[in-house]
Amino acid sequence: MSRREPHQDIPEPGRWRPWFVLLLFAGFAGALGWRAFDLQVLDQAFLTHQGDMRHLRTVSVPAHRGAIVDRNGRPLALSAPTESVWAVPSAVLAAPDKLPALAKTLNMSTADLRQRLQDYKSRQFLYLRRQLSPFDAKKVTDVDAPGIFLQREYKRYYPAGEAAAQLVGLTNIDGQGQSGMELARNSFLQGVPGERRVVKDGRGRVVDDLNEFKPPKPGHDLRLTIDSRLQYLAYRNIKEAVISHKAKDGTVVMLNPNTGELLAVASYPSFNPNNRSSINPAGMRLRAATDVMEPGSTAKGIVLSGALNDGTYTTADHIQTKGWFQVGRLTIKDELNYGDEDFAKILQKSSNVGAAHVGLKMGAKAVWQDFRNFGFGETTGTGFPGERFGVLRDYYTWDNVETATASYGYGFAVTPLQLIRAYGAIADAGKLRSLRLVLGKGADMHPPAQQAISPKVARTMRHLLEGVVTDQGTAPRARITGYDVAGKTGTARKVSNDGYHHNQHRALFVGMAPADHPALVTLVVVDAPTVGSYYGGTVAAPVFASVMRDALRILHVPPDKPGMLTAAAESRTAGG
Repeated sequence: MSRREPHQDIPEPGRWRPWFVLLLFAGFAGALGWRAFDLQVLDQAFLTHQGDMRHLRTVSVPAHRGAIVDRNGRPLALSAPTESVWAVPSAVLAAPDKLPALAKTLNMSTADLRQRLQDYKSRQFLYLRRQLSPFDAKKVTDVDAPGIFLQREYKRYYPAGEAAAQLVGLTNIDGQGQSGMELARNSFLQGVPGERRVVKDGRGRVVDDLNEFKPPKPGHDLRLTIDSRLQYLAYRNIKEAVISHKAKDGTVVMLNPNTGELLAVASYPSFNPNNRSSINPAGMRLRAATDVMEPGSTAKGIVLSGALNDGTYTTADHIQTKGWFQVGRLTIKDELNYGDEDFAKILQKSSNVGAAHVGLKMGAKAVWQDFRNFGFGETTGTGFPGERFGVLRDYYTWDNVETATASYGYGFAVTPLQLIRAYGAIADAGKLRSLRLVLGKGADMHPPAQQAISPKVARTMRHLLEGVVTDQGTAPRARITGYDVAGKTGTARKVSNDGYHHNQHRALFVGMAPADHPALVTLVVVDAPTVGSYYGGTVAAPVFASVMRDALRILHVPPDKPGMLTAAAESRTAGG
């Protein structure tokens, strides 16, 4: 057995290895050098772009929201420039000595401000106060706290206040329409924000303003059909009526029947859009568009118009009423036995029995079609958000009881806008027009007027409706000195899931003047009056007279009987 050598020779490493390692390092260094040369000399755009990504910012420039004005250019909604305070929380916290003074200008406690900044420390943008006046914003910047910036915004103001609040609507704090015409025409009003490119430092502060600027496009002004003078007038009167009768709510709508333009749409209770903390949701509804109601006896003018138009009756026909009428399970009664009635007396005395006779002779289909011809069961064309269709069931579901009750205004429901539109057709030679809320640019396209009844029947109905405001009619308190007035009262029992209430009513009056060639149609609705009377002729009719008297004067509508105005003025002078 051979003995192992105690020490074997270890081969020496090849001489190429150090050179290989050296070459490897040299190649790596060369690659880095080439890349640096490439980025800094040959391809500078890459580093420039990366630097810009970290320091260049696109700042949004808010667009001025268009104004909402009335038909005469009087402002209903305006945007005023304000400043909003925002912060980079970490930068502000880095200067704790500035917090007390800063909190004071923001109307906050120092502890609350510090806590808010701590809660959002990781953010690069945090609103501290929105929509300050320029004067108050300057107090904030005078503190000279790091990380505090201003942003131009616009705040909405409503000069008409609560008088037109539900109609005009509201925007939120970011200038987006939330209700009313602000919502309906939001895209038309809001405009397109602009942009500007700025350089910001590591703390988010603007250190340079580049010449890259895309100007904002301001929104369009929206011109409504409303006359703010009539809007104030309508609101003041319905507010007084609701308060004096301790009613639930009330509505006044005024219409130019010759164009379909709404001149006033007022509801009470309302709200002050310039004081958001006082807003009550119940006061935000534009009841004329969103609330439905049974029209009561105001429907008689529509049914009798249809009966004359289709030849079922003539004005010479008479109906023997006896003061009551049995229809199936239903007994229909009048307050008195009016005996032998013609159309004039049915309207003048507001006879349910007479109207039921007319409706039953017409038949369910004809009564239903009459309502459809006058626009019931469809929206009116205003484009107002949330406008209701009303409730008008198909005629083939009606029996004799439902046909009879529909003839004097029960068993179906309309909005106030639908009701005034129907009487607008009687005022305008039988033409049923779409209702309009917008004039000029931004207005909707409207279909041509439809002929609901013939011009002759419309003229006859206006003459018959004049009898309602005589001493023998239900609404002598709707008379206006110097003008012939045509109109119809309504006193409808309110209904709930438990049926009709005997002690809750809705008082209505809808009328027009001058009766021969109406320039104005006005509807008054007072819901659930609890003090004094509850009849349309004693609650709603006086409001109509007060509103129309002043409105006709404001619009310079000449009287039918100027001699009566002169005599009334001389009488007042003599009495004084």
